[in-house]
Amino acid sequence: MRSVFALVLLVGLGLAGFAAMQTHKYVSTMQSELAHARANANTVEMVDVFVAGRAMRHGERLSREDLLVAPFPRYAVPEGSYSEVEQLFPNGATHRIVLRTMDPKEPILVSKLTEPGKEAGITSHLGPGKRAFTIAVNQTSGVAGFLRPGDNVDIFWTGRTSNSGEITQLIDTQVRIIAVNQSADMDRASATTETRTVTVEATGEQVAALAQAQNSGRLSLALVGAEDTVASGAIEMTQDRLLGIVREEQRVEAAEKCHIRTRRGNDMVLIEIPCTN
Repeated sequence: MRSVFALVLLVGLGLAGFAAMQTHKYVSTMQSELAHARANANTVEMVDVFVAGRAMRHGERLSREDLLVAPFPRYAVPEGSYSEVEQLFPNGATHRIVLRTMDPKEPILVSKLTEPGKEAGITSHLGPGKRAFTIAVNQTSGVAGFLRPGDNVDIFWTGRTSNSGEITQLIDTQVRIIAVNQSADMDRASATTETRTVTVEATGEQVAALAQAQNSGRLSLALVGAEDTVASGAIEMTQDRLLGIVREEQRVEAAEKCHIRTRRGNDMVLIEIPCTN
């Protein structure tokens, strides 16, 4: 009897030891996996990005000496940034021209530099097949001086036509400004100087239309919102429509016609003659 009891006790102790060992092994595995997961969670892939080493203004030259390298998380790398010198200065280029102001440590972006080898003139702002056309404006027609290079505007023409009085009509929409007065600086303080001319980017056909409109009437600009990408539809306004005047159509009475009857052979015909009172 004692031997049976001893055997049962021995088996029970063995099972308890085995269970304790398995539990310890499971807990150790879970702790190891948890530590590995935490380590991976704190690991973020970094990418080196070129940033400005100093404050830079429109028209300044950006050279290799002006570059600094800063690590960015890969998921946060700005679109259009540079990570290799050959991208910034291809084909042995020694410098690029700054188009927009950059603060120290700010990422250098494609949109803030001219193309390699190009200067910061008006031509560097023109797209393929585009032309530059200058419109004369004043404080009223030029949106009180708040226009800046890079803005989009709608263009209205006001003048007289042969069959109506004065009329205002939208002649072009979403036209991009590339210069104000003689400045293409996108960071200009537009309200500090009087705007006299605005240069826009246009196709050859648009240039012809704008030249005709400017010579035959007055042009006014309307600033388009930064997030507004929908082109305006046809817009036309006359003085009568503005004041709600409805004019009756003039009836043109037909001129009186007089005839005499005369016989020609066997036929009776009508012959038109001048009417007399």
